[in-house]
Amino acid sequence: MAKRRERYVRDIRYAARERYVWAGCAVVALMLALASDLGPHRVWGVVAGAGYAVAAVLACGARSRPAARVAAVAGAVVVPLVSLVTAGLGQLEVTVVERSGQLLLTTGSPYVTAPAAVAEFNPYLPGMALFGVLPGDARWWLGGAFVAALAAAGLYRAWLLACPLVALPLAVGGIDLPVVGLMCLGIVLAGQGRPGRAGLALGAAAALKWTAWPALPVVLALIAVRQGGRPALRYAAVALSTATAAVLPFVFANPSGFYRSVVAFPLGLTDTTSPAASPLPGHLLATYVPGGKVIALVLLAVSALLVAVSLVVRPPGTARAAAARLALGLGLATALMPATRFGYLVYPLVLGAVAYRMPRRGSATATPVALSREKALV
Repeated sequence: MAKRRERYVRDIRYAARERYVWAGCAVVALMLALASDLGPHRVWGVVAGAGYAVAAVLACGARSRPAARVAAVAGAVVVPLVSLVTAGLGQLEVTVVERSGQLLLTTGSPYVTAPAAVAEFNPYLPGMALFGVLPGDARWWLGGAFVAALAAAGLYRAWLLACPLVALPLAVGGIDLPVVGLMCLGIVLAGQGRPGRAGLALGAAAALKWTAWPALPVVLALIAVRQGGRPALRYAAVALSTATAAVLPFVFANPSGFYRSVVAFPLGLTDTTSPAASPLPGHLLATYVPGGKVIALVLLAVSALLVAVSLVVRPPGTARAAAARLALGLGLATALMPATRFGYLVYPLVLGAVAYRMPRRGSATATPVALSREKALV
């Protein structure tokens, strides 16, 4: 009887916390709907706000918490995604991916040789164009790849999908989601002692976007500590050969287009500037402080150097530690980049959630868990 009462009290406390979490998400969604000048964001904010509100009401009962999570996922992901796809609304990122897929099929290269307008730039690596080759709206495939990667890693969580930082890109864009999903899968596979499969997953992520590349040395350090030099070399060979095979042919096929879109545009070296300008510290420094862009880049380089040194001085010994180290590094990079956006916070969020779900010591395997386009912000 006493244990049953303790369990009931614990469930009531969890329900109260979850109720406040969903209520807070509803406020965030509605604030985005009021503040954003992007149509898809406003649609998502209104629909998701209603879904979160329903979830908050359902979470009032301890036994209704699963129903609350279902309502949150349906209201924040499924309904707005279907609505936006049906209406043909989404961020320009989706159009960029779909057009790059068509260019790949027709010209053999996913890049425009001399891009001029923002919509003509494709700042992603060639692997991302595959999502534009597949039929239908690219968001179905981008989101599906993310969910499949988390499921393969044993890290699927309803509350993670319903989190605004994940639910919003799932509905309006989703470019970063398959990247971080494959990164999580690679870390989990490395922790399970599967260096070849980890290299394949992280090599595939590295073929999609530059943001996956910091994961390569972190996981290399993890495998070297846990398994030794030979497995680490096997991992590195698989990861680098996978990424190189996916990227290098397109560099040679259209070097000018690749450089202008993938290198010059994100670094602000073209006449057309990236609209990725969320008010994070790096952007604020670059905009309002004399010489702020240089200061932000120096801080970014210092933070990257410190993380690299930490891999040598104190390499991660578990997948949990590797995910946490990578989350910290990408969180600092997101905060300090001169051209950045809030959407990049999905990396430290998902990687942090992965670290949280892993055991602290011993085996690093994942613990099973329950249950019109707008301007691009690349």
